[in-house]
Amino acid sequence: MPEAFCYAATLSSNMIRFGILGFGLHAAKRLMPGFALAQNCRVTALSRRSQGKAQESAQEWKIPFAFDSAEALCRSPEVDAVFVTTPNSCHLQDVLLAIECGKPVLCEKPMAMNADECRRLVVAARKANLLLGVAQVFRFENSTARFMKRVAAGQIGKPIFARSEFSFPAAQGHARKWINDLSVAGGGPIADVGVHCIDTLRYILQDEVVRVSGRGLFDNNSGEMEAAATLTLEFSRGTLASVMVSFRAEYRTPIEVVGETGVLRADDALNVEKLINVELLRAGAVVETETLSNRLAYARQVDEFAAAVEGKSEFPVPGEEGWQNQIILDAAYRSLQSGKVEEVRSVVSGQ
Repeated sequence: MPEAFCYAATLSSNMIRFGILGFGLHAAKRLMPGFALAQNCRVTALSRRSQGKAQESAQEWKIPFAFDSAEALCRSPEVDAVFVTTPNSCHLQDVLLAIECGKPVLCEKPMAMNADECRRLVVAARKANLLLGVAQVFRFENSTARFMKRVAAGQIGKPIFARSEFSFPAAQGHARKWINDLSVAGGGPIADVGVHCIDTLRYILQDEVVRVSGRGLFDNNSGEMEAAATLTLEFSRGTLASVMVSFRAEYRTPIEVVGETGVLRADDALNVEKLINVELLRAGAVVETETLSNRLAYARQVDEFAAAVEGKSEFPVPGEEGWQNQIILDAAYRSLQSGKVEEVRSVVSGQ
């Protein structure tokens, strides 16, 4: 039986109804195919900046309700949870609005423009006793889960080095028109995809970054934002990690963890479209290859959020995780400016 049919075959009659606030390219390309495979949730509403475009998208994706107002979507009785997918600079106001309307919120990464905005969102959700999650979708991949479990099981010994890269071409004319606007995006590839690399390494290593240093590459098209960058992350248990990101190179997302007794690696590990080969190396030779599919990552993300909304489980990427990622991003950008190693503080429980 095909994987997609298996996953969608046990649809619940009491599914959590999502409203997608800011329905754009990402929603069409990634989120809706994920919702089509989800077991415990569906999309009942969307919003866009014009009613005409909203109705057009709703008709295309067979979504019952279309709004041109974020508030109308958030207040709709047909929406149980809000998925915020607007540009980064809108996350603060949109998440706060959803919370004010009494709705649990799943927010796209990066969660906000800076750590203080993230703090405000976490505090608001706590005060309202509402669930706030951040959509770090690669935590729901089979490949990253296997990396984490195999490292935790000691298959490569103590991790010494780790590497995560994420590049794709995003020069002028990219479909996400705001991606090259600093006031809207908050940064270049460090903010856009570096947050994925950072979060994935934190997850795989089950450890926290304590210091970060970075160097950026700027060109005629990047303006104030970096076109590419490399970061060095120092983890609390001693692992040194490199993150390399670019808006200029071709698409690539390799991950590698080098331990005292072996190496785990995968090309395009952060990929949902093709099979991933996770290789275990010893003495420079591949001794084991595990082939995995990440096709269900987006479905699992929304299903797990829906389960948390229903009180059945805890969502594995709460707002505090997005806040911690943003603290690291802020330190990375400080390092680009100062040329120095920057300290990374930890989110304090109960803050």
